[in-house]
Amino acid sequence: MRVIAYTRVSTREQLSGAGLEAQRDVITAELARRGWTDVRWMEDGDYSAKDLDRPGIQQALRLLGRGEADVLVASKLDRVSRSVGDFSELTVRATREGWRLAILDLGIDTTTPSGEMFANLLVSFAQYERKLIGQRTRDGMAVLKRSGKRMTRPLDIPDDVRQRMARERAAGRTFQAIADSLNEEGVPTGRGGRQWWPSTVHAALRALDAV
Repeated sequence: MRVIAYTRVSTREQLSGAGLEAQRDVITAELARRGWTDVRWMEDGDYSAKDLDRPGIQQALRLLGRGEADVLVASKLDRVSRSVGDFSELTVRATREGWRLAILDLGIDTTTPSGEMFANLLVSFAQYERKLIGQRTRDGMAVLKRSGKRMTRPLDIPDDVRQRMARERAAGRTFQAIADSLNEEGVPTGRGGRQWWPSTVHAALRALDAV
């Protein structure tokens, strides 16, 4: 296995001086146990896990997506993400691109059948949560509509990017393919981030009535 070992600390954890060392010790011990010696270390210092807009994890995902590594290893799930939605997207992406995840604290290890099953359960729960949120949003908008009000959340996406999405969608490309092309070209998101998701593309096209 060609391994990317990922570590992360927030500002508060960085001040303690122990966060990164503890993560490295846990990962190093596991790598030795498995006999994995082809390892690249990626680190995000002074970053929270509220999203995946971090240079270290983005570099890791690029290497994995290009087939230059086989597995992403982290000591704890919250080192990679505190968002179940983001983690479920990572799991789906790993399956699509042919790489694996090993999150040591929860035993999420898609290099094994049982670990892959656990990861799929988390993805299922995340999808269920998104459906519940969507239903609550639709119910809330229905109430506002009946009261004569309108609820909108604008997406700060430049018009040229929206039009590009519309052209690609009209050409038959999937939301995932459009998001991947934007990510590969480094097109910034509407809020200055670096990661496009299929759901964001879908929302932007709905605003254009182009879906």
